[in-house]
Amino acid sequence: MSFLEAFLADNNLPSTVLLGVADPQGFRAAGVPAGLKSTGKPDVSLVVNDGPLHNAAAVFTTNRVAAAPVLWSKQAVSDGRADAVLLNSGGANACTGAEGFQNTHASAEKTAELLGISAGDVLVCSTGLIGEQLPMDKIFAGATDAHAQLASGEAASASAAAGIMTTDTVSKRAGFEGAGYRIGGMAKGAGMLAPALATMLVVITTDAVLEPAQLDEALRAATAVSFDRADADGCMSTNDTVILMASGASGVAPDLEEFTKGLTSTCVDLALQLMHDAEGASHEIAVRTFNAASVEDALEVSRAVSRSNLFKTAIFGNDPNWGRVLSATGTTKAAFEPENLNVFMNGVQVCRNGGLGEDRSNVDLTGRTVTVDIDLGVGDAEATIWTNDLTHEYVHENSAYSS
Repeated sequence: MSFLEAFLADNNLPSTVLLGVADPQGFRAAGVPAGLKSTGKPDVSLVVNDGPLHNAAAVFTTNRVAAAPVLWSKQAVSDGRADAVLLNSGGANACTGAEGFQNTHASAEKTAELLGISAGDVLVCSTGLIGEQLPMDKIFAGATDAHAQLASGEAASASAAAGIMTTDTVSKRAGFEGAGYRIGGMAKGAGMLAPALATMLVVITTDAVLEPAQLDEALRAATAVSFDRADADGCMSTNDTVILMASGASGVAPDLEEFTKGLTSTCVDLALQLMHDAEGASHEIAVRTFNAASVEDALEVSRAVSRSNLFKTAIFGNDPNWGRVLSATGTTKAAFEPENLNVFMNGVQVCRNGGLGEDRSNVDLTGRTVTVDIDLGVGDAEATIWTNDLTHEYVHENSAYSS
């Protein structure tokens, strides 16, 4: 059973389907090459909500060094409305000062001009190298080309998802088929995945009839157990953004709990696709802490283990070194007694009551997926963090990223 199938089953969540941002009614999208990438691949995407509703909610990085598009989009979506999202890869527009913010404003103005709407209803997302100004002539040309190619359906969804890729090796899409309505989403991200409310760039659309406050409630519930729990490398981006837009074009007003479950499944699917494509990874790891005094304790322990370079390198070497799990657990403030700790790796209890368990040679780590289960023995709360191993390829890719 995959991590996705296991999570959905354990949490009584519905299955996902392959849907993108232009699949729900009322949405069009496109992704085009504008020359921001030297490869000539798509690097500007546009997602447009044709209504009749233009309701939206969003969550953003909590990094205090926030990129210009994050600052702009926070302000623009604060009224609960968004008519369009312009996204670019090939440059983050972060740490670019007043000029960078003005460039974001100008790109929103250009998009608004093309669509005949207000710039204040255009959200902007950027991803790529930090600390360089964007070539605005190429951004404007890309927005114009994307506008000319706007369409609905699978091909449009795929092109938009391709336009936001940076170090991603594949584009990411996922969605949910509700009772008379749809949810469709796209995401990009393969590194700097250590979120607080969001992970990298994600746009999700729905043709359901929902108010901004409902969208906000559903989105925060969904991201809390999906993007917030994907932690590839402990590095939080300056540009993380997750946007949810509702067109109301289906005419269906779903039960909010039902919608939230479908949205959560979509977000978990996208988050796990990010982890599967994590830079240079050879293992995907689910670190689950259970029998904790609180969810917060469980999250703290799981995150401490998932961010341990010693643990991650051990997994890379197919070494079930459970001592590194215990040492990371011991750095937390979670409630537990060391002599009561139990650790399981791929189902084998390698640590029993804080000491030796079964022979570690019984653990096979040669497969792509790894499960680590940590029993704190003090309560009934649990939480899982998804991470990956630390490889030679990750170091190489990130050492050469800007050159």
